[in-house]
Amino acid sequence: MSLDAVLNRIDADLDAATDRLMQLLRIPSISTDPAFKSDCQVAADWLATELTGLGFDASVRPTPGHPMVVAHGGGDGPHVLFYGHYDVQPVDPLDLWHRDPFDPVIQDTPKGKVIRGRGACDDKGQLMTFVEACRAWKAETGTLPARVTVFFEGEEESGSPSLIPFLEENAEELKADIALICDTGLFDAETPAIVTQLRGLLGEEITITGPDVDLHSGMYGGIAMNPIRALTDILAGLHDENGVIQVPGFYDDVAEITPELKAQWDGLGFDGAGFLGEVGLAQPAGEAGRSALEMIWSRPTAEINGIWGGYTRDGFKTVLPSEAHAKVSFRLVSGQDPHKLRGSFRAWVRAQLPGDCEVRFGDHGASPAGHMDTTHPAFEIALAALSAEWPKPAAFIGCGGSIPVAGYFKSHLGMDALLAGFGKEDDAVHSPNEKYDLSSFHHGIRAWARILGGLSG
Repeated sequence: MSLDAVLNRIDADLDAATDRLMQLLRIPSISTDPAFKSDCQVAADWLATELTGLGFDASVRPTPGHPMVVAHGGGDGPHVLFYGHYDVQPVDPLDLWHRDPFDPVIQDTPKGKVIRGRGACDDKGQLMTFVEACRAWKAETGTLPARVTVFFEGEEESGSPSLIPFLEENAEELKADIALICDTGLFDAETPAIVTQLRGLLGEEITITGPDVDLHSGMYGGIAMNPIRALTDILAGLHDENGVIQVPGFYDDVAEITPELKAQWDGLGFDGAGFLGEVGLAQPAGEAGRSALEMIWSRPTAEINGIWGGYTRDGFKTVLPSEAHAKVSFRLVSGQDPHKLRGSFRAWVRAQLPGDCEVRFGDHGASPAGHMDTTHPAFEIALAALSAEWPKPAAFIGCGGSIPVAGYFKSHLGMDALLAGFGKEDDAVHSPNEKYDLSSFHHGIRAWARILGGLSG
């Protein structure tokens, strides 16, 4: 059977595959820092060269920012688009790293061997699992079992400013039956997962102004409205005593998860108390009566991310400030329109504004949630492939965070995305001493090889 030969090839070639990943990890492709612009180009060129060597028609495409890499390979079978990003986060604070972030190494740990270095998990190690799966198929059969388009971005860690224009300009070339994204993680060390729900994100900044200038609290305290008081009164009413968000219409388009999905989540045995205990907390603060995973994956949230005003330095200054500020973010679920909710939130704030105060708002982005159509045959194929590589069966899960590219593929290319990744909670993504388990890299390659083989029928 071809698949068995491919899997054997992956096992035999693991050392060489790891060496290739190490080469990519040595390139300091930090997208947000202009000092590393040339390194981002080097990373894109390296990937294009690797893909060309595997028989792909690969090219590096310029953008106003960092380049994209696009490659086409295979022929018959379904058409898949694989997405990853080659850029990485900055390494600060450097003094917390145990070694040079761009001098990767294999380390023995009590939990097994790990690949240590910036980008090891996010996202170079993950994207290379797919490249190596393609390499194994080509080596054993001379071709790919499906039609494959590879799309690597170089600005994911800096907001993807070039992504949407590039998708719009190249939509016909990039459209496929389904997108594959490897930028997520396992549910736990023994349970692989496919993310089928991604929360969206709405960011708002509020500035409330009162008096023309800061006021002496001895002269004006008690008679003049303090903008901080006005702001905190409003924000204190954002949730009721049961954790329910009080913005009118906030839940109008929120649907309940299916009983089948809820049963699957309950069966994962997630320890909500332990999850909070790891950060020194004990009491869930979300909607009363919801499970921990519902709160994290399938319910919308409102959070105050920052608040400031008046005198905040050392010492004390008895002042009534002229302005008060806050940053508020909303995690959204499928069905919620971020632009509609922005209007509702702003109207709610204005309705509570006391006399002598004015408000202005700042827009910090708005992206809708993603909800994947799991009836596509690729999802069952992927469930089986992942289940064959880890001790426990794979599960459909949600993601509390946002991966905007999945939504962009839906809105701009009209296709769903299958998100399967192999990171672990202790990988220190975006932090010093980032790592990727060698077993995640190995089984990830094998999983993508199985998925490609399954898609071919």
